[in-house]
Amino acid sequence: MAQSEYIVIKAAEDGVNVIGLTRGTDTKFHHSEKLDRGEVMIAQFTEHTSAMKIRGKAEIHTAYGLIESEGKK
Repeated sequence: MAQSEYIVIKAAEDGVNVIGLTRGTDTKFHHSEKLDRGEVMIAQFTEHTSAMKIRGKAEIHTAYGLIESEGKK
């Protein structure tokens, strides 16, 4: 089995949502976590997780660099 990619999510505000989305013909939500400011989550893409949705202001560290989400307006 190939090694799966990890990402690191650091919440920059309270209430950041991390939502895992499934693989397959129908994409569905399968997992959700809520992070508060300063909390860090290490997430992995797997045979079940094909995408992640991050709602709220956060830093997302990937193999491709740093991405900052804007959060609520």
